[in-house]
Amino acid sequence: MRNKEDLLLLNMAGVGKKRFDKLSKDGLAEKLNALKTDPAFDLIAELKLIKKHNVHIVTVFDTTYPGLLKEIFDPPLLLYVKGKILKDDEISIGIVGSRIASIYGQSTAERLGYELSSRGAVIISGLARGIDSAAHKGSIKAHGKTVAVLGNGLSTIYPPENEKLANTILEKGGAVISEFPMTTPPVSKNFPQRNRVISGLSLALIVVEAAKNSGALITADFALEQGREVFAVPGMVNSPTSFGTNELIKQGSRLLQSSDDVIEELRLKLSPSKTEEALKPPSLSGEEEAVYRNISLEPKYLDGIAQESGFPVSKTIGLLLKLQFKKLVKELPGKNFIKSKE
Repeated sequence: MRNKEDLLLLNMAGVGKKRFDKLSKDGLAEKLNALKTDPAFDLIAELKLIKKHNVHIVTVFDTTYPGLLKEIFDPPLLLYVKGKILKDDEISIGIVGSRIASIYGQSTAERLGYELSSRGAVIISGLARGIDSAAHKGSIKAHGKTVAVLGNGLSTIYPPENEKLANTILEKGGAVISEFPMTTPPVSKNFPQRNRVISGLSLALIVVEAAKNSGALITADFALEQGREVFAVPGMVNSPTSFGTNELIKQGSRLLQSSDDVIEELRLKLSPSKTEEALKPPSLSGEEEAVYRNISLEPKYLDGIAQESGFPVSKTIGLLLKLQFKKLVKELPGKNFIKSKE
């Protein structure tokens, strides 16, 4: 029994691939008959929502179902898909991390998303605030493909402020997917289930920032169970969002300093990097360059920049203003400055 509508109904009732395989032919028929008469499972309404939101269904029995995901212990019986998932998407790297991310963490996630996407990898993440969003944005800037895995049904986008980002992912040839029925709300119990799909779609998982007991660490646990490589970006020892990544490194996950670490470890055959040329800043004067090279992804106070650049504070302010006009530098409260992510 591989009728798509029957599989939809079973999925709405929470039947996964593992349970499906254990049901006999008679057991499946009995289950379906019960579901078809249960008012809690309205297949007609579900089909209408699928059509309304331009969603298509990929079942675990379809040739288009992601091969990597099919390998995991209990893959979703089906996926709701907006956009495209393809067989050649299997050079896929997951990037996850804290929702309450530092500027350093967001910049790092965006750069990793950019670098890997610019070389042909597909970036997998969860569309969450913070690190996930940054990774998706990096991929989009590289004109690459990124896939967002949601912990709710596709009739709504969560978090709501990322609806524009989700639309951009689709416009650029990516996909937004879920295993949950269309009207499923984004309740907390769904996210660990969603996280196993993120890791299951990925050849390797990168954790950029993660607090103790965070969802990103749950994703890392799933990745390890699924036989995926886990990479962690080290962080400051006194930062709560670095606790998880530093702990992963202590436990044997691979310390990641650049996207080359992933490419070399997995021996991926990707196109040559275009990152440095693409990220090269516009032409700067000698004085602008002297100031710019003393600014990092961590906030730095005006007086420190002036001292390290060798200019008076008044002159440094003018040079910083020029760098802000070129969208290379951003001012934070208290006369602190960082390199811009734009």
